[in-house]
Amino acid sequence: MSLLRNFATVGGATAASRVLGFVRDVLIAGFIGTGPVADAFFVAFRLPNLFRRLFAEGAFNSAFVPLFARSLEEDGRDGARRFAEEVLAALFWTLVALTAVAEIAMPGLVWVLAPGFAEDPAKFDLAVLLSRITFPYLLCMSLIALIGGVLNTFNRYTASALAPVLLNIVMIAVLSVIAVLGLDASRTSGIVLAAGVAFAGVVQLVSLVYALRRFGFSLKLRRPRYTFAVKRLWKLGLPGAVAGGITQINIAVGTIIASTQAGAVSYLYYADRIYQLPLGIVGIAIGVVLLPDLSRLLRSGNSRGALTTQNRALEFGLALTLPAAIALVAIPYPIVDVLFQRGAFTAQDAAATTAALAAYGLGLPAFVLIKVFSPAFFAREDTATPMWFAGIGMVVNVVGALLLAPFLAHVGIALATSLAGWINAGLLIVTLWRRGEFVPDRSLKKRLPLLILASVLMGGVVLAGYLLLASVFGHASLAIRGGALAALVLVGMVTFAVFVQVTGASDLLGYFRAALKKRGAKA
Repeated sequence: MSLLRNFATVGGATAASRVLGFVRDVLIAGFIGTGPVADAFFVAFRLPNLFRRLFAEGAFNSAFVPLFARSLEEDGRDGARRFAEEVLAALFWTLVALTAVAEIAMPGLVWVLAPGFAEDPAKFDLAVLLSRITFPYLLCMSLIALIGGVLNTFNRYTASALAPVLLNIVMIAVLSVIAVLGLDASRTSGIVLAAGVAFAGVVQLVSLVYALRRFGFSLKLRRPRYTFAVKRLWKLGLPGAVAGGITQINIAVGTIIASTQAGAVSYLYYADRIYQLPLGIVGIAIGVVLLPDLSRLLRSGNSRGALTTQNRALEFGLALTLPAAIALVAIPYPIVDVLFQRGAFTAQDAAATTAALAAYGLGLPAFVLIKVFSPAFFAREDTATPMWFAGIGMVVNVVGALLLAPFLAHVGIALATSLAGWINAGLLIVTLWRRGEFVPDRSLKKRLPLLILASVLMGGVVLAGYLLLASVFGHASLAIRGGALAALVLVGMVTFAVFVQVTGASDLLGYFRAALKKRGAKA
């Protein structure tokens, strides 16, 4: 139950962050839309996030947590503290140097990420300026990844899970200022937004430092030394960075190709934001919680417990992801319409974003599967295998995007990303199964087909409901459209719950009775 409780903690905090993120994106869509300022800001925002996923979160989730858990097990808290401080010193000064180089070479970086911007000098120059303002965000978030890894190893998930909430609170405040000043889709708006990103990074870092001190595990910034621990971390972290950042790499490739089409960067961004909601709530929760748990179980020699934990994580992930994926494919338009279609975001923008969202939805389960199975490699200090699979996925993504984009425009880019995700997930699963490190148990074999059936049945009900309400979307007031979408979501949740109960995929009534009995016993 502690596994599910930790999933709920991280998932709940992530849900709060994503909801606030939607508020942020709705405001951006309303004030800035999909024009050149929006395209420039999204590239500027994506650049430090790309490096963060590659060199911070990916590397530390895959390499730092297992090594820190081993140090804690073998050398106690003092030894683990020394290890963390050695890594902190190496990471901090490396990032300072990287940031300095990036600030100087920013025109080249922007050209690599968005070569199509070069055809519009004003748009390109703005993207360079905004990227220089946002790039220090990488330093803050990388340090947050380290501190979060320490806290997570001690089963302290709340502080690091809530950190993204602070980003969205700051950005909403900044957008409110833009609204009050009436800046709209101006160059000044882009600069203010970029400055908000950098400031939000500082706020998040301060909150994590405070949480670590409250826990009583403060870290000192020392002089960097190339110790055995640091050498081991870099050896494991480099392939782990590539493997852990596969999603961001594929999105970056899409951005490069999309930059040649007017508005395509923004269409993909808004679609990505929607499908990242279930991926974030479920996938991030699993990735954050599962790696420390598997590392502890394997370090103690409990391989059977590790297999059970992985099976339950897979069940949990798919139970929440499959219905979400089917809903994104079945009824993408009402979601985009209600969330974004207003102000500078037109009906044409909504239609283009809707098609991309459906394409991303096809790959949603695959990216959750990657979050479930990658920790099984990382916990065993094998970061090279996922790196190679990530590389194969990248090739599939690039080739697929280049082949599909001329015919399907930005939708082809989204489809290629989904295909790459399935290839990557399939390789991870087959390899673990052949090694005997993933063995589906009786519960998983029984419930997985039933979960798929319940999800498909739910999709049919929701699609029928949308067809009945189709005339409402795109024409009625926001309140009516929002109410219709809420009704569809509620119908989907209720029907899925009924179908999983009837098919036997899950005994929800049994869980409910047990919870009531437990609460009554406490009373």
